This record gives sequence, C-alpha cells and structure tokens, in this order.
Amino acid sequence: MSRAEVNATEDVSTSVVPPTPGAARAAEAHVPDGPSVESRRPSPLWALGLFRSELVTVVRRWRTLALLGVLAAVPILIGIAVKIETRGGGTAGPSGGDGPAFISQVTNNGLFLVFAGLAATLPVFLPMAIGVVAGDSIAGEANSGTLRYLLVAPAGRTRLLLAKYASVLAFCLLATLVVAASALAVGALLFPLGEVTTISGTQISFADGLVRALAIAGLVALSLTGMAALGLFISTLTGSGVAAMAATVGLLITVQILDQIPQLHAIQPYLFPHYWLSFADLLRVPVYWDQLVKNLELQALYVAVFGSAAWARFTAKDITA
Repeated sequence: MSRAEVNATEDVSTSVVPPTPGAARAAEAHVPDGPSVESRRPSPLWALGLFRSELVTVVRRWRTLALLGVLAAVPILIGIAVKIETRGGGTAGPSGGDGPAFISQVTNNGLFLVFAGLAATLPVFLPMAIGVVAGDSIAGEANSGTLRYLLVAPAGRTRLLLAKYASVLAFCLLATLVVAASALAVGALLFPLGEVTTISGTQISFADGLVRALAIAGLVALSLTGMAALGLFISTLTGSGVAAMAATVGLLITVQILDQIPQLHAIQPYLFPHYWLSFADLLRVPVYWDQLVKNLELQALYVAVFGSAAWARFTAKDITA
C-alpha cells in the first residue's frame, strides 16, 4: 500500500470517530433543530394563560381577599353612619354638610354613596391595597423561591413582567369595582334612588348618573396605574416581599404628605396622587376635562418611567432564589 493510500485511510477513520458528549451538547446548542425551536416559542394563547394564572394566583391569596373585604366594608360603614346621623331629619356631615366629598348628597340619592365611597377610599385604602399587591408581585416570588421556576417556562423575563403588571392592573379595576358595587348596593338599600343633581346644579337621569358612576370607577382604576408601576419597580429591587410592600406603602404615605404641604406647590403637580380626586369633574355639565387629562397624562408618565425601570432591572437581575 502506498503512502498516499495510508494517509487517505487514516483521514477516513478520523472523520467517522464519534464526537464526545460535550462536543455533541455544544453542537446541539449552537445548531438547534428548526422544529424544536418553533415548538418552544410561546404562542399568544400561552401568554394569555400566563396572565390568567397570575391573576388567579393574586385573587386567591387570603391577603388579597382581606384587602377586598376592607374595601367593600368602607362604603357600608359610610352608608350606615350617614343613615344613623340623618335618622332624625338631620344633615350628613358637620355644619350642614361640610364633611367628606358627596356625603351631604347621599341622603337625597343613594347613587352618591358610590362617589363618596370612592372619594373616601382613594387617598389611602385603594392605593395601599394596590401597593401591597404590586410590591409583592416579583419580590414575593423571589422570597418564596418560585421566581426561578417561573423563568424556566418559555415566557421569558419580559413576558413574565408584563403578565405580572397586567395582573396588578386587573386588580386595580377589580378593587375599584368592589368599592363601587358595595356602595351602590348599600345606597340602594338605605337611601332613595332617582335623578342625579350634578355639581353644576343641573339634573340628569338616573341611567346617565349610573353611566357616569361606571366611568368614574374606570377613571379611578386608571389613576392607580402609576402607583402600580412604581410598586412593580420597587418589587424588582429586593428579594423580600414584606420589604417591597412596606417600601411601596411608605412611599405612598410620604407622597401624600408632600402633596398637602402648601410650600411644595411647585412640585405637587408632578406627584402621582395630585389629580386623583379630579374624577368629580365628570359630575359637571359640561364635563371639565383639564384636570382629568392631566391626571391621565401624569399616570402614563409614571407608567412609562417606572415600567421601563422595572424592565431594565428585572431583565438584568441575577435570579438566585
């Protein structure tokens, strides 16, 4: 056999030597099979299922149910207090109706209890509930050790973060509707219903008033979106759910205090709760849109800034738990 034939034989034998297991895994990682990649790519229905799973998880927690129970109880307590105070023909609120917003009108029309309930819960109870849920969204999973297993699914960090935020937004709407529904039920039970006298002094039908009440509930839910984005961002900064919830609620209280100090009027229009009570302008004829639009623009700004910050932090975060 010639030298050339020997070299050719050695080349053929070398080429058929099976690769080592490490080389085989590297080749599979760098040259994936087409159909398997497609099968691992999440479909829109799968993303919808992820959102549904997150929402169900949030709603089923005992803490969440307790928060909803407290929110539902506030209009009930207001309605009972007004009924007792006006039982002898008196007026609701001190000094002939100078109490909280819409309290003095509740006795004439039970629909106003919806507005009074939202006005009473919006400064503290509603945003506090949102802060607890948003603050626990990421940090709670990390604290319990389930965040790492959630990321094993083909959702990716961005889709998981969006599902978390969408579930918090859904809770914003749910919490607001719980307050409105509880107030409407108690108002119908304890007080008469009929035509609604707007802030402008004009009369609108009960159906029109009910539509406006629903619109106000939706506006209140939208007013909480900035708070939800802020809580989500704080939740990505720590692995402790309790710390994230405490920080979010503490920040809410601090901002509420700053919004009440007259000397800080220059920065108050940029604080997320500044225009929360502007929903009352929907009860004017015609509707005053200036502060309503400013409120929505401010919430959109907070969502854009802190939502982006949460995404940047979460996608770069080292998940070890």
